[in-house]
Amino acid sequence: MAAELEAILGRLLVPDNAVIKQATAELRVFFQHPTDQIVPVLVTVLSSSQSPQARQYAAILLRRRIIKQWPKLSQELRNSLKPTVLQVLTNETERIVCQSTAQIIGAIAKHELPSDQWPQLFQFLNEYIKSPQAGHREMSMYVLSIVTETVGEQLRPHFQSLFHLFSKTLEDQENQNVAFYTIRAITNLVLYLGENEINLLRPLIPKIIVVIKNLLSTDEDKACECMDVFDELVDSEVGIVIPHVKSLVEFCLHIAMNTELSDSSRVKALHFIGWLIRVKSKVILKNKLLSPILSVIFPIMATRGEEDVGDGECEDEDDAESLTEAEDSRPNAVAAQVVDVLALHLPPEKLFPPLMQLVEPALAHSNPYQRKAAIISLAVLSEGCADFVQTRHLGTILQVVCRALSDQHPVVRNAALFALGQFAEHLQPDISKFASDILPLLFDYLGQASGKADPPGISRTYYALETFCENLGEGILPYLPALMERLLGTLRSHQPYRIKGLAVSAVGAAASGAGKEMLPYFPELIDILKIYICNPVFDGAQIQAQSLDTVGMLARVIGGEHFYPIAEEWIKISLELVERANDPDVRRCVYGLFASLSTFLKQEMGRYLPPILKHILDTLRSTEGFVTHYDGDEDPSFLIDDENIEQEQGDDSDDDSVAGYSVENAFLEEKEDACNAVSEIAENTQMSFLPYMDEIINEVFKLVQFPHTGVRKGSVTAMSRLCRTLHTILNNNNEDKTFLLGIVSNYVSAMIAMINGDKDRTVVMAILLSLEEMLKSLKQDALQGAGNFEGICSALKNVLMSKTRCQDNDDDDIEGEQEEQAELDASVMEHAGDVIPQLALAAPGQEFVAYFASLLPWFLKRMKPTASVSDRSFSVGTVAEIILAMDSSIIPFVPHLYPVLMKVLNDEDGEVRGNCTYALGVLAASGGEPVYVHYPQILEALFFLLKREHEVRVVDNICAAVCRMILANISKVPMEQTFPLLLQCLPLKADFEENKTVYSCILQLFNSEHPQVTQNIIPIIKIVAQVIPTTTITEETRQSLQQMLNTIRQRNPQEFDSVLMSFCPDHVSSMNEALSKMA
Repeated sequence: MAAELEAILGRLLVPDNAVIKQATAELRVFFQHPTDQIVPVLVTVLSSSQSPQARQYAAILLRRRIIKQWPKLSQELRNSLKPTVLQVLTNETERIVCQSTAQIIGAIAKHELPSDQWPQLFQFLNEYIKSPQAGHREMSMYVLSIVTETVGEQLRPHFQSLFHLFSKTLEDQENQNVAFYTIRAITNLVLYLGENEINLLRPLIPKIIVVIKNLLSTDEDKACECMDVFDELVDSEVGIVIPHVKSLVEFCLHIAMNTELSDSSRVKALHFIGWLIRVKSKVILKNKLLSPILSVIFPIMATRGEEDVGDGECEDEDDAESLTEAEDSRPNAVAAQVVDVLALHLPPEKLFPPLMQLVEPALAHSNPYQRKAAIISLAVLSEGCADFVQTRHLGTILQVVCRALSDQHPVVRNAALFALGQFAEHLQPDISKFASDILPLLFDYLGQASGKADPPGISRTYYALETFCENLGEGILPYLPALMERLLGTLRSHQPYRIKGLAVSAVGAAASGAGKEMLPYFPELIDILKIYICNPVFDGAQIQAQSLDTVGMLARVIGGEHFYPIAEEWIKISLELVERANDPDVRRCVYGLFASLSTFLKQEMGRYLPPILKHILDTLRSTEGFVTHYDGDEDPSFLIDDENIEQEQGDDSDDDSVAGYSVENAFLEEKEDACNAVSEIAENTQMSFLPYMDEIINEVFKLVQFPHTGVRKGSVTAMSRLCRTLHTILNNNNEDKTFLLGIVSNYVSAMIAMINGDKDRTVVMAILLSLEEMLKSLKQDALQGAGNFEGICSALKNVLMSKTRCQDNDDDDIEGEQEEQAELDASVMEHAGDVIPQLALAAPGQEFVAYFASLLPWFLKRMKPTASVSDRSFSVGTVAEIILAMDSSIIPFVPHLYPVLMKVLNDEDGEVRGNCTYALGVLAASGGEPVYVHYPQILEALFFLLKREHEVRVVDNICAAVCRMILANISKVPMEQTFPLLLQCLPLKADFEENKTVYSCILQLFNSEHPQVTQNIIPIIKIVAQVIPTTTITEETRQSLQQMLNTIRQRNPQEFDSVLMSFCPDHVSSMNEALSKMA
């Protein structure tokens, strides 16, 4: 049989399809024999064939048989196989066959080592690793690297001896491959290291660095692979590398700056630095590595990459769009990503000065790529350092970028357009104040581009324009006619569909702010978009998706009254499209359009839900786009043939030839958007959705632990919305909530675990926001489930104390640091702070009181003058909201809070003062007798602050605090002195949320006929007449004020008319119209 099999394998190697087809058929027949007969034949070919290719194929087939059938082999055959393959390995001279044989050993080890059934393997390895022959040492380390990959966890009892061995094999000077396979074995074991093993690996880090340095000069590919060990360590056991951070970063910087090395090695080094910054930013600062990193990173950003070849106007067109994309593999782009990571994870006060030392001279440099690097640096700062830039540097930075728009070199102009887009996206709301300066510049760019087939910088121009438009809100209206003239001109033209697609997206962005002002353009737009969607042309998939998004936005903003007549047509178009769509972007956008239509169709959409939800469920369950990666020495097509000829049933759940999996981004985005769309459809369709709720919730919940960040965020957000929707439906219909409470309990448990354990801060923030909304809607129902209240309390406390996985919880203080935080770190805490007041409202009885008592020292510590401004502002603001939520339950804490708040009232920072004023007001309203005795001191402090306060928001907060005190206990307020001073500061100028408090106070005084109302009737009329026509008050407050003014008009017609006539005619007319409706 061995000769027969070898002949068949030989014919599989013949370059003749007919011969190969015949040989495959013969092999299929051969494999119909029992496994106990086939395996010895494969071993014979492996050990005795003269053909290396036949021996290798035999090894691959044998390994796959062993993987699937080992438990079914006879004990006798198993016992004979183990020493045989070890002997084959020692006799084999061909490297590739040795490696395939080692894979067989790994497959057997996977079955035998967990039950300690192959001690001879360790004896074999130990003997050959100590061999004086370099080839033997290499072979044994290769086998060990395979074994560590297949049964790493089962090797834990041997870790101590293994790592002592690794310490020696890393120093093998005769054969570099010994050290290479040692590092591969270490990489495989990192995942299984515990606290006890950390000290075993830590001393090996310097030796690993030396090995990689040596490999860089002899075999760069292997050096690059060895660097994976650092990624594994940072991801799993970062504590191991902490003592070596300085040498590791310096080593990676040396690689990154070495232009003689390949891009893949340099990029890998840069990625490691970025990953280390993500998880241990404080250690970077503590080791004074920020300046060295920037001094290497910035020159790399300023290099001319392959994308910059040529000096034509179109060069560098796609560069900026990928600067923040993780998939980019160019050193200059990845260097920009590192700056982006620094901005996200370091306090702005630490990053900004050293970076500006590089940026400022580069802006004036004669080399355009230096200027480009400077502009890109400013651009990527905008997300992570948004507050810092807006409050201190926005005007200056914007001037720099706008000047760069007229730079003589296209790469600089394109970088400036990218920067404007980043600013529009991240520097809201302040950047919108400069719209009158920026939008005309962008319109000019579009004007210059019109008529050109593929104008330079057009993608970047549209990126900047689109991000500005979608964040301007109603601020877009003055520019809408000019903008739509240009966009419609592009859509009517013969320009490439790529450019038309950009224009379509810009239309959607403009519509998001313009609202019903888009109506004049709607008929023409919908006709154009229908053509792009229903008659896709060359590269039509992209413009299809863009058009679907824009139709969805138009449906939302122009409202059902205008879109309703064509809604059914668009549902049918979308269903036909999704039926035949192979493009995940098209499907994703169709789901978004369904969600948009549901905003006005409501329950009428119920009849279309079966086909819509079928497709969404398919997407939620789909594994489409998952790509399997095989080991380099396997031939996937051959393995598939092997699977086809496999006749016996066996356990093939594991396949060691699979090296890993990846998923294309478009399919991940489709899943994320499907989650968001289906939860919105559920919310809008209510009872119509109820029959499908169980199935949808189950599928969405399965994605909560999905590996991809965006899918996790989409699923946790959707789960919260689905639970809230189901809660509303059941409450409105007095239905039993047992099923819902079970779902909520499981979901809240998952959220608690993810707050503590998820490594991505944006995911944790999405969870905290979802939890806040759940508590707000479900109240005590959100706390059902054993231990969930305690779990939420613990998780929130962990966030505040930086003890969760996504936070850099290094305990060592950095000398001279005032506990400054990266803005994203502060944002995580702020999200947790937003949950706490909702927890206070939802928690039963006195349970929250005890929890707040445990938190209060943490908050009070951060109200001290030595704390950072952001800490003081956050702590005071959060405590204010907690006081408001706790109401009279706050009374026991008045002695602790009152003296601290009185001190913070004079803080040097306006935001802190405003938050403190608000806190004092709610404490005065809810603190009962313990705080009433302090009313004179509080009023004195507030009015003393009022005399010198220059920030209008703080003045508004003072007014609201005084009103709260009047509403809570007017007998303790000297109204003759207080009320006139209060009226002098009205109406509110900035904090319009406090209008409800202020006008509730005035209305109560009016309704109780307080003397101060009569004495101050004229200023009251003036104040109320100013606010009634505005959008700064709620409709309920407006109606109450209108009724009050009507009463005043009847009682004091002369005073009323005299005040009213002081306003402009249009205001008088609108006031009279409003009052006549209430008469």
